Amino acid sequence: MMEVCGSSNVTLREFGSEQSLLSRPDGSASFIQGDTSVLAAAYGPAEVKVSKEIYDRATLEVLIQPKVGLPSVRERAQEQCVRETCEASLLLSLHPRSSLTLILQLIHDDGSLLSCFLNAACVALMDAGLPMSRLFCGVTCAIDADGQIITDPTAAQEKESRALMTFAIDATERRVMMSSTRGSFSVHELQQCIAVSQKASEKIFQFYRDSVRRRYSKTL
Repeated sequence: MMEVCGSSNVTLREFGSEQSLLSRPDGSASFIQGDTSVLAAAYGPAEVKVSKEIYDRATLEVLIQPKVGLPSVRERAQEQCVRETCEASLLLSLHPRSSLTLILQLIHDDGSLLSCFLNAACVALMDAGLPMSRLFCGVTCAIDADGQIITDPTAAQEKESRALMTFAIDATERRVMMSSTRGSFSVHELQQCIAVSQKASEKIFQFYRDSVRRRYSKTL
């Protein structure tokens, strides 16, 4: 399921996605952006530990596994970004006193990793059939030394940039659900990056639709 995304205004690397790769999770998906690759697995609703039980909604836990070694502060920060986005999308009140777990495994990092985690998470949640109020996607923007905005930057482009921003965009109103930024930038540049990310999200949501359509057209 490969699709090239690009236009004169917004250029994204090639996407790839495959669902139901794993047999044990309730939903699973791989997501590829250029040479950045992530595998996601969703479990639940399931029994929750008493210490983590919430009486009026499900408890969502997001775990990010690095390629080698143990998770670091960077992974913990990414987990929080993904968890907050998923909590805003999932209808957790439909499964009180239960547990939902999302595990994201890094396969290869060549830039725009957080947005790839977000996209893999959304596709895995869809594959699990969990009730959601909206879909979401992640878009990363970098601002280079000349002030140019680069969408879906590679690791090399990220390294040379003076600012890096990742946004979670919802599918219904194209609103920003979550943002993660680093570096120096002006308010105007932030607004420009948000506008570019909203435009880029249209291509990602179209890719979601095409992927699901191709998958179910084979089974129906």
